[in-house]
Amino acid sequence: MPTPASAVRRHDPAHARGQAEVAPAPVAEPALVTIGLTKRFRGTSALDGVDLEVPTGVVFGYLGPNGAGKTTTIRILAGLARPTAGTARVFGHDVVSDREAAQRELGYLPGDFVGYPELTGREHLTYLARVRGGVSWRRVRRLAERLGLDLDKRLGAMSHGNRQKVGLVQAFMHEPRLLVLDEPTAGLDPLVRREFLGLVREARQDGGTVFLSSHVLSEVEAVADRVAILGSGRVLVTGSVEELRRRARRSIDLVFVGPPPLAALRDAAGVHDLRSTGRTAHLTLEGSAAALMSAAAPYGIENVVSHEPDLEDVFLDLYAGRP
Repeated sequence: MPTPASAVRRHDPAHARGQAEVAPAPVAEPALVTIGLTKRFRGTSALDGVDLEVPTGVVFGYLGPNGAGKTTTIRILAGLARPTAGTARVFGHDVVSDREAAQRELGYLPGDFVGYPELTGREHLTYLARVRGGVSWRRVRRLAERLGLDLDKRLGAMSHGNRQKVGLVQAFMHEPRLLVLDEPTAGLDPLVRREFLGLVREARQDGGTVFLSSHVLSEVEAVADRVAILGSGRVLVTGSVEELRRRARRSIDLVFVGPPPLAALRDAAGVHDLRSTGRTAHLTLEGSAAALMSAAAPYGIENVVSHEPDLEDVFLDLYAGRP
């Protein structure tokens, strides 16, 4: 039963004019969701309960060593493999039961892209553009120009790098809502890699989502908003690039006016891998530097050099068995 105060508020004309309720903004549907995604091959688990949520409009890096399960995940998303258990949805479409609708949302580049070897790049892309529909040939030409791709050469006569360019044009040409890219810069020279990263940024700026698997961690770090690191078919860690950097150990060199006080430094919280050369103590530090600097200060610090961790450091920390 409403209270008298609430009844007065509801019937007060001034309240109705100036205090109108504002409907909450709609929450964007995630571009990609997997729940308990599992894939087994003859009793061996390639994926073991992978849970992911990729928001719309981000670049999402999907990382891990060979055999971690990255390509298996991507093949399931592309509708080329069926999960043993669990689900994957692309903009709400189940990749198994609603496969065609899910595929319409995708621009996909496999890690082993070959294409049709007997066709020229132009013929290959023309055929796929007709099958898909709604592709601007002007955009195809522009993408080819940016990547330095000769469309009149047969794919079978192309180098690996030039075939990869055809695959990139194929993935980007219809401006999909979700790009799923497996090792997209394999075989590309540095100038083309830079152009590719520009295409990824533009896709995000236009509201697209990019799911990017790559061994080139510096490239992922340059464009990714969020990252998941996979190991033995399981997600080990997920977060923004900055969040993951903060979790990693950083390397620090402390130069002292005299011999480094290793015993004092070793007892400081967060210090690992301590060693010395001459007047310099080398170490890795986990967490705050406050305890380290308090321990070092009485011994006369001449210089401090700190290497802030990057995505490669995060990756190596995880695979060195560190927490």
